[in-house]
Parts: sequence; structure tokens; C-alpha cells
Amino acid sequence: MPSSIKFEQVAGVAHVTLSYPKRFNAMSRAMWRDLRAVFERIQGMTELRCVLVSGEGAHFCAGGDISEYPDFRFQEPSLRAFHEDAVWGALSAMLACDVPMVARIEGNCMGAGVEIAACCDVRLAAESARFGAPIARLGFPMAPREAALVAREAGLSTVRQMLLEAAVFGAPDMLQRGFLSRVVADVALSKLAQASVQRICLLAPQAARQNKQTLRALMHDQLPALLVSAYDYADGVEQREGINAFLEKRPPAF
Repeated sequence: MPSSIKFEQVAGVAHVTLSYPKRFNAMSRAMWRDLRAVFERIQGMTELRCVLVSGEGAHFCAGGDISEYPDFRFQEPSLRAFHEDAVWGALSAMLACDVPMVARIEGNCMGAGVEIAACCDVRLAAESARFGAPIARLGFPMAPREAALVAREAGLSTVRQMLLEAAVFGAPDMLQRGFLSRVVADVALSKLAQASVQRICLLAPQAARQNKQTLRALMHDQLPALLVSAYDYADGVEQREGINAFLEKRPPAF
């Protein structure tokens, strides 16, 4: 079965699946390009309320497709293009997405998998999931932008151990380190992810998008620019419905 990024829309939820089962969903170059295209598409779909990111079968993503590496990693121009255009292009599209994203993580979440998970807003993991970036065993470092992303979400101490010791962490440890939102028994993960998606879908979708824009601006010290239009929602439908529903003691219909 060829590698692919599967996209399915069910009501207001986009299901994005990393699919390369025979390699534990390792990311091929084609998958990076497809991931970017999928999230650029999602950004323009105003009807979406949530994105669920997961891996095909029993793993989230085992890293990069090492079988492709001899084709491009030994020349500086092609190596740079891979990380700066293919990989960072996809991760940037995820980071720029205003739709809330939930990652459902099981099995291996290594290297590229950690980077993709780091772009998601809520990260839920099975108790047996494993996290790391043991690329030092392959003789190369993590690309700078990717390292900065993982360090921001997992913490510098964690990234130092992943990169310098090739350390692999269990899900409970990554929860304690602040990377994961929740960890549950393997059999309970799908139910937990579904519940998280449902909670997000019941809330005001435009408010969620604006919250993501605010959080992104905060990370990049761009709050002053955001303040220009920060309160344009004053006469919006969502705010009126939310407040009226509260006063009328009924659930809001967003």
C-alpha cells in the first residue's frame, strides 16, 4: 500500500490520517507535500469545527521514511529543500490552521511524529505510546525550525534528552513533562478522542478560531497587530447566542 495522507470529512470534523502502515506511518516526501495541501485546504473550509489527526492502525508516526534518505540527504541543496520546503511547509500549514486540532496518539510517535503532534492543540495518548527523536543514531541533527517547535511544546530538557541521548519516553512521562493533555489505557483512547472532538464541536467555532489566532500572535509577539481587530466580534451571532442562551438557561446553538 503506498504512503498517503487520508482526508475524510464527517459533519464538521476533518479526519486526517497518516497512512503508511508497513512502515508504521513513517512520513515519505510525498506525505509531507500532501499534509501541507490538506491543511491549506482545511484552513479555507469555514464549516469545519475540529480536526482529528491520527495514524493508520496501531501507530501514530514512526518518523521519516529512511528508505528515501539516500536519494536526497547527501547533497546540501536537496537536504535544505526537504526540511525548509517539504517538512516545514507542512508543519507551517498546520501551525497556521485556525481550526482546533486534536491528536490521537498510539504506538510509535517518533521524530516527524513528535513534530506533527506538536502542531496540534490537544494531544491525547494511549498509555503504551512511545515518544522520541533518536536521529543521532542515524548520524544527523534535527533541523533548526523543527527543533524549536518541539522544544516549545515539549520543553528544552526533554528535547535535549531526545536528541543528545536518543532517549525514548513513555506517555505517562510525556504527560508529566507537559507535552500531552491526557493519557488513558489503550482501549479507552478512541473514546477519549471522540469525546474531546465532540466538546470542541459544541462550542462557538468562530470564537475557537479567534482564540487560535490570539495564541499564535502571543507566541510570535504580535499581539499589538491583533488588537486592531480584536473586538470586531461585538455584534457577532455567536456572542449574542451564547449570552442569550445563558440568560435563558438553555444550551447554546452555535
